[in-house]
Amino acid sequence: MRRRVITLLLTTSLAMQAAEVVAADVMPPATARTSISDLLKVQQTVQTLLPKARTAVVAIQTHDGTASGVIITADGLILTAAHVAEKPGREMRVVLDDGKVVKATTLGLDKTTDAALMQLNERDKKWPFVKVSREVVKAQPGVWCIALGHPGGFDKQRGVVLRVGKIIRQTANSLQTDCVLMGGDSGGPLLNLAGEVIGIHSQIWEDRDQNMHVSMAPFFRSWDDMKMSQVIRVWGTGSGGYLGVATDVNAAGKVEVLEVLGGSPAQKAGLLTGDLIERLNGESMLAVHQFTNAVRARPAGEEIMLQVRRGTQQHELRVKLSTQPKGDSE
Repeated sequence: MRRRVITLLLTTSLAMQAAEVVAADVMPPATARTSISDLLKVQQTVQTLLPKARTAVVAIQTHDGTASGVIITADGLILTAAHVAEKPGREMRVVLDDGKVVKATTLGLDKTTDAALMQLNERDKKWPFVKVSREVVKAQPGVWCIALGHPGGFDKQRGVVLRVGKIIRQTANSLQTDCVLMGGDSGGPLLNLAGEVIGIHSQIWEDRDQNMHVSMAPFFRSWDDMKMSQVIRVWGTGSGGYLGVATDVNAAGKVEVLEVLGGSPAQKAGLLTGDLIERLNGESMLAVHQFTNAVRARPAGEEIMLQVRRGTQQHELRVKLSTQPKGDSE
């Protein structure tokens, strides 16, 4: 029997095959009303990215069942959920897309957000992988997304299971989507339509629109600690970038700086109270949580470009993020 991929596109089941690359600019805007033409474009894009993406999705055999994960580097680094990994130093059996069973060892995990890393033991081998999106702020409500995983465990005849949906809500550490998930999907990847990982399946509920995924923000914030096999039980400084401002949305719907903390990167760069933050690295900032996530998703030491409006004038400020002190905001 030929292998096949079970795919749910909203309420329509579609068989997936390989196709030519579709440019991102043909995709319908996140806020646009969905039409048949939109769905066909989404289907064509999914057909393009699936052949590569599926080879990076793995099934993980746990002590009480199965889960999923995704390989994100050529040397075999895997993203999964903390409740799948459980603790550092566990050797686990991992099933690849072709059914081959290999071994991996759990690294660190963030129990506050359910993020975890694993490493395939054969690091000198070139493994199939997909990229991770660093643009956490782009995972906004209404954006199309794709959930991959091995619900019920690995099935060679069926292959990886794909579900297409949209993001419903974004928080500082998670994404909520209407992608249907089932037992065994935990730890599997949520992808954008560029084929990049934007989340990891975490909480699976009966209602279709209640499924939660760890966003990339906790991974970026705690990346170094998790690579060193540390367990994070309290959301502290992590490795997320720190700017040193308090912000809110003003009456005009703009992100306004309410306070600039002394000695912070923001103060050193010349950011002032009352400045309106319009863009970060060219991306429009429309909400406080979007701005906060954009800062925290970037590591300490990275330089960002802020476009701010001060009165009637527009300014561009380069800011080098630092390590976030406990108790501060962005």
